[in-house]
Amino acid sequence: MKLSDYVRLLALAAIWGASFLFMRISAPVVGALPTAFFRVLLGAIGLAVILAILKTKADFKGKLQQTMVLGVINSGIPFLMYSVAALLLPAGYSAIFNATTPMMGVLIGWMCFSDSLTLKKGVGVLIGLMGITLLTSTGPVTLSMNVVMGALACLVATSCYGAAGFLTKRWVADKGGLDAKLVAFGSQIGATLFLVPFFGVSTAITPPASWGNLEAWIALVALGFICTACAYILYFRLIADIGPVRSLTVTFLIPPFGVLWGVMFLGERLSAAHLYGGGLICLAVWFVLSKSTPKQELKRL
Repeated sequence: MKLSDYVRLLALAAIWGASFLFMRISAPVVGALPTAFFRVLLGAIGLAVILAILKTKADFKGKLQQTMVLGVINSGIPFLMYSVAALLLPAGYSAIFNATTPMMGVLIGWMCFSDSLTLKKGVGVLIGLMGITLLTSTGPVTLSMNVVMGALACLVATSCYGAAGFLTKRWVADKGGLDAKLVAFGSQIGATLFLVPFFGVSTAITPPASWGNLEAWIALVALGFICTACAYILYFRLIADIGPVRSLTVTFLIPPFGVLWGVMFLGERLSAAHLYGGGLICLAVWFVLSKSTPKQELKRL
């Protein structure tokens, strides 16, 4: 990897780590559902502008429907879950939970997609569960039902990310592939269409007490344009340059940035639980992503 690759990897981690900060700012003001809706809407608009600038032809090769469904799974539901978590958890917590994505991918693949579960991956899952337990039970935030619900919301989001990886391979990659920028754009269209009826009904029945202030809307714009549209382009460019496995190392780098931004801008407290719990989760990710020998493969139940 070149120096520029490391710089882009750190930049991507910093951007995605900041998404938890921005959700923590906007969701308590305008609500979880509006935060998720405006994020995907602005993300779709931002990607449309980028595609126009890059003069990318919008040829989905008959896969528009699949990419839109992927958007529901990979953006619509997860962004809503993280927005809910932003009402219940510090930004640093959500960022650390986001690192469980590979771990949840292993479980989803094993249970739903006949993917093999190796001994090393199984150990990684157990270590990750220990990290989650340690973070939620000994962190600076007192263990409560709100903390548990916030943690579960994050795990639903990472489960969706895990499932989306397998579905992307089955629906897009294994059928001739598609320009990654178009996959990102189509997915944001799908996520927007998925959330718009919920947003419309909820706004009509129980409109937000406030549509926010300048700070909340700056956070929403940053979520949509920077943390979604620009981040997707940067991520897919990294995959093209350094490969998907190396690009996944961003998973290790997001939690430190998420915790750092929360401490710097929201005054969140830092504790040993961030180090121990987050460390165990990162160790779990390493176990899950590292290669295993065929002899270690476990039989499915």
